[in-house]
Amino acid sequence: MTSLELKLKTLTSDDLSAILELDQACFGGLWTMEGYQRELDSPNSELLGLFFPLAPSKLLGLGCFWAILDEAHITILAIHPQYHRQGLGQVLLYSLLKAACDRGLERSTLEVRASNAAAICLYQKFGFKIAGRRKGYYQDNGEDALVLWLSDLQYPQFTETLDNWYITVSDRLRQSDWQML
Repeated sequence: MTSLELKLKTLTSDDLSAILELDQACFGGLWTMEGYQRELDSPNSELLGLFFPLAPSKLLGLGCFWAILDEAHITILAIHPQYHRQGLGQVLLYSLLKAACDRGLERSTLEVRASNAAAICLYQKFGFKIAGRRKGYYQDNGEDALVLWLSDLQYPQFTETLDNWYITVSDRLRQSDWQML
């Protein structure tokens, strides 16, 4: 069987309609077009998209972080619901952490719904540790957020960790008949 080829790229304004479509599918309209445009325009934001090139308008996933001082604050990691559990979230998380490392950032943080066991498991697989809880963080239902941190992105060992994650992520993609271009 032939592998399905994925393409990871930095998102641009040309991708806004696909970004909004994915946001709607994943979050019911979490961010507005203006909000995403601000991210695209900001030199402190990294916005990555995962595409299936055979359907160019089909954005399968997106990830975003804000570079704040020496930290990468991951604000979004979203995979279209039709493509869950195929390793695509691992690709995006790996790619965000690699980009943060390449920017010289020291650590990464994020908030995740306390009930989102699958996301928590993914983040912990990549070394994130629970550092705290934000009570009533999510406005839609008042759910708490767990605050997760990953440190030491600039330590020499982290380069080896990234290399190992790349192998793990590639193997996971192959299990679902995907490969990166």
